[in-house]
Amino acid sequence: MITFSNGDTMPLLGLGTWRASRDETYGAVLEALRQGYRHVDCAYIYGNEDVIGQALSDAFAQGVVKREELFVTSKLWNDAHESAHVEPALRQTLRDLQLSYLDLYLVHWPVALRRGTKFPSAPDEFLSLQQAPLSETWAEIERCQRQGLCRHIGVSNFTQGKLEALLQTATRPPEMNQVELHPYLQQPELVRFCQKSDIHVTAYSPLGAAKAKGGQLAPLLEHPTLLGIAKKHGATAAQVALAWGMARGVVVIPKSAHPARIAENLAARRLALDEADMEAIAAIDCRLRVTVGELWTMAGSPYTADYLWNC
Repeated sequence: MITFSNGDTMPLLGLGTWRASRDETYGAVLEALRQGYRHVDCAYIYGNEDVIGQALSDAFAQGVVKREELFVTSKLWNDAHESAHVEPALRQTLRDLQLSYLDLYLVHWPVALRRGTKFPSAPDEFLSLQQAPLSETWAEIERCQRQGLCRHIGVSNFTQGKLEALLQTATRPPEMNQVELHPYLQQPELVRFCQKSDIHVTAYSPLGAAKAKGGQLAPLLEHPTLLGIAKKHGATAAQVALAWGMARGVVVIPKSAHPARIAENLAARRLALDEADMEAIAAIDCRLRVTVGELWTMAGSPYTADYLWNC
């Protein structure tokens, strides 16, 4: 568990729902809750929050879990960064999830789109930071928290520089930064900065990519280091990657729709890696980013790759 400043706790391992089809999402969420998951990570843009909401409602009705035992995260999409749209977007998520509050609400990307744009196809579908300042978006997120619509607030895909800038204007600092983290992209400097600043970290894509980009590297779960550590502990490479993340104090949210894999991922909580294991995994960091944000950096966009990952 991680513990927030008010004493609330969040499980270190949760169920991710990104790229989970609507058909498989209901069963996956209900199965995960039955197996003991108490943390579900969602987002408006995943397009499945209404299905997740039905699974949560049924789980509550069946006595599988109580609302107060469950930690639910969702995220503000890029087309709702303008002040007038933040609260309505959050309320839509609450309706879809059939909840009265979220445990954690995140700004999904430091990128703004015109209202109604899910994924941009042209430069005029973007809003610049001057048109939709992150500080104003954050002020509305804070207001939603004061209203009790979300217990905790944070960001996603924020670099150290963006966090430092936000901390300069925030009344309530972000409590979470959700970023891509796995043994091929370890981001030790960002993790240290966040933890020093009392900002917790969640790792999305904690198992890396199913196929390594460019064909230059083996897929993460086929790396000899992870396979060797897995053999040593009688575990799987996926469990090693998840246990490595949790050993750093980082929340991990692997996605799966298969009961056996859901159980395998949950069992990673019981895997204790030793110092030699951690050092061996540290040595395979190659800064391989799976999610590069190419949608946000098209020709004519006000956002660049340098802005996304270096500023």
